[in-house]
Amino acid sequence: MATVTPAAVFPVTGTQVTSPPYSGTFIPTIWSSKLNIKFYAATTFGDVSNTNWEGDVKSMGDKVIITNIPDITIGVYSVGGTLNIQVPAPTIIELQIDKGYYFCVNISDVMEYQAQPNLMDMFTTDAANQMKIAVDAECFLGVATGAHANNVGATAGILSGAYNMGTDLAPIVPVSTAGDVNNILTKITQMSSILDEQNVPETDRFLLITPYERNLLMSTNLAQAQFMGDATSIVRNGKIGRIDRFDVYVSNLLPKAAAGQAYPTVVGGTGTAVGSALKRHALFAGHKSAWTFASQINKVETLPNHLDFGQIVRGLVVYGRKVVKPEGYVILQVAG
Repeated sequence: MATVTPAAVFPVTGTQVTSPPYSGTFIPTIWSSKLNIKFYAATTFGDVSNTNWEGDVKSMGDKVIITNIPDITIGVYSVGGTLNIQVPAPTIIELQIDKGYYFCVNISDVMEYQAQPNLMDMFTTDAANQMKIAVDAECFLGVATGAHANNVGATAGILSGAYNMGTDLAPIVPVSTAGDVNNILTKITQMSSILDEQNVPETDRFLLITPYERNLLMSTNLAQAQFMGDATSIVRNGKIGRIDRFDVYVSNLLPKAAAGQAYPTVVGGTGTAVGSALKRHALFAGHKSAWTFASQINKVETLPNHLDFGQIVRGLVVYGRKVVKPEGYVILQVAG
C-alpha cells in the first residue's frame, strides 16, 4: 500500500499568516480567581431618611399619599364664654415613585468558561453598588432645595435670624481656627441651634459632611473627649461618631456646583458639576423625619442573548424621595 503524506492530502499552496505572528510557543491565559478590589462611594441617604411608606410601593408610577397632622388651635377659656369649634383639615403630600435605574450586561459563555470567578455574581454585585451610588447622588441633589426658608441663607433661625448658613453666591469658607466666626465646630453647633428653634427632636439627628470638613474637624478642639461626651479622645480612636446630638456621616456624593449656579444634573450617579469648576457644596444637618425614601427592586432576570452565546442579566430599581418636613433640616453652603 502506498504511503500517503499529509502534503498529498492537504497540499500547501501558500504561506499562512497569523496576526499577531505566531511565536511557536503556546502560552495559555489563566484567569485568576482573585478579584481586583474596587472602591465605591459611601451611600448614606437611606440611613438619614425615614422609610415609613416603603411597604406601600409596588412598582414605578405608584403614588403614596401621606397625611400631615394638622395644627390644632388652642383657645383661652373663660367661664361662660363661647367655644370656637375647629374643623381640622389635614394636608397631604404625594410621594411619587417616579425614578429608576437599571443595569443590563452580557455574560459571554466563552468568558464564563475561562473565568475562575463567578462572573454573574461579580457583575451583579458591582451593578448593585453602582445603582446605590446613583440613587444616593440623585436623592441628595433632590433635597438640596426644599428646606424651610428660615433654615437656609445668611439669616437662618426662625426665632433669632442670627446664623449665617451661606448662600450660593457667598458660601461659607470653613476653618479649624478656634474663635473664628466660620470655625467648623461653630457652624455645626449653629445648625443644631437652628433645629432647636424649629422644635426638632434631639434624637435621630444627623450631620452630613465631606472628607474635607472631616479633616477640619480633626484639627479642632473636637479632639477633647469632654466635647464628645466620651471617655476616649477622637484623636485616639479615629472615629467621629456623634457631635452635639448629631450622628455624623461622611459622603463624597453631596451636591456640588460653581458659586452662583444651581446644582447641576447628576452625571453617571457621581453628583459632579457639569462644565465648571467645583466651588461650593452643600452640607446637611437634620432629623430623619425630614426626608422620606421608598425603594423597590422590581426585577432581576436572566435571558439568552440572541445575538451571542451567553446570558443577559438585567435589573431595575425604582424609588421615590420627598422632603416631608422642610423645617426638619438645615443646609449649609460651603466653599470648596
